[in-house]
Amino acid sequence: MNQYKDTKYRMKTITIHFSLHLPAKLRRKKKWFLASCPILDVHSQGETEEQAKKNLAEALTLFFISCHERGTLDAVLKEYGFTPIQPSVYEKTPTISGIEYIDVPIPFYVNMNNRQRCHA
Repeated sequence: MNQYKDTKYRMKTITIHFSLHLPAKLRRKKKWFLASCPILDVHSQGETEEQAKKNLAEALTLFFISCHERGTLDAVLKEYGFTPIQPSVYEKTPTISGIEYIDVPIPFYVNMNNRQRCHA
């Protein structure tokens, strides 16, 4: 029997998608568009404004995945001054006019076979 057809041996995974809404600055420098996320000091560029934003979103995705893989995400966010807030506070926080935001996807697979219980 093919072990991949037998559900007993098949790895069970689900996909989880986080999406971050982060501020981005865009400016033109000669023939290039420069994009940056100043709160995380991540930068990228592109030949068009849209390409620069797309490249910045990809760089930010890789930044977060890299921090997660090294186990440093919590320390990095604290270092950059991030503080958790209650959802009720978030809803009342005003947006600053003139600042553009980009959405950054952070995809994960969750292996349901090897999960451990939360220690909290």
